[in-house]
Amino acid sequence: MTRFRPCIDLHAGQVKQIVGGTLDSATSELKTNFVSSQPPAHFARLYRDNDLTGAHVIMLGPGNQDAAREALSAWPAGLQVGGGISDQNARQWIEAGAEKIIITSYLFPEGRFSQDRLDAVLASLGGDKSKLVIDLSCRRRGDDSWFVAMNKWQTITDMEVNEESIKRLEPYCSEFLIHAADNEGLQKGVDEKLVQRLAEWCTIPVTYAGGGRNLEDLEAVKRLSNGRVDLTIGSALDCFGGSGVKLADCVEWNRQQ
Repeated sequence: MTRFRPCIDLHAGQVKQIVGGTLDSATSELKTNFVSSQPPAHFARLYRDNDLTGAHVIMLGPGNQDAAREALSAWPAGLQVGGGISDQNARQWIEAGAEKIIITSYLFPEGRFSQDRLDAVLASLGGDKSKLVIDLSCRRRGDDSWFVAMNKWQTITDMEVNEESIKRLEPYCSEFLIHAADNEGLQKGVDEKLVQRLAEWCTIPVTYAGGGRNLEDLEAVKRLSNGRVDLTIGSALDCFGGSGVKLADCVEWNRQQ
């Protein structure tokens, strides 16, 4: 059944909400919706106390490792962590307290999918796919086509997000995380067609993020996916300075499902 999943997005060591399509540290085009005065551990405890399992901590660029470890320490084995993960450090993040690690960019050297790298990441986890989430965050190309985007969603890879690629990757992971980067942070609604497609294609848990604004969007994702896709809401939440929906209302929505 569809449920709300929260996030902790880290940029330059702080909890922020960012317009996804502008996330390029090499330019001045970064658009930020919110910068928290609270430390990452505050949000980790908030999610823990409200039993919001499956939350993801994403390190957007360098300078976020200490902040991520702080969040993991506040809720050991309760949070997923992603951003800069490879076969060299995946096991370290599990040992630091992550429930699961999330991986994207490492799987796409020079923008091309590498099965060898996926095998290496899984091997570093002792072959335990229950510890691995594959992030197929993507950007739209045309009306009914999405391609995986890496490097803070700025580089389009050679992998189209479709039934073929989903089926190819499912044997290696326990769930998918899909950020619709073109919708991320804009609070203009979810990519309904992508939500529908993910429900059709995926047989393992999948979380969609990007554009979620309110309880109506939770209901829409539930309806569009027949309860098979979860939704992350970020910038619209009151705890991130938003006015679209209260975290407490999302918690109550989960309890009613």
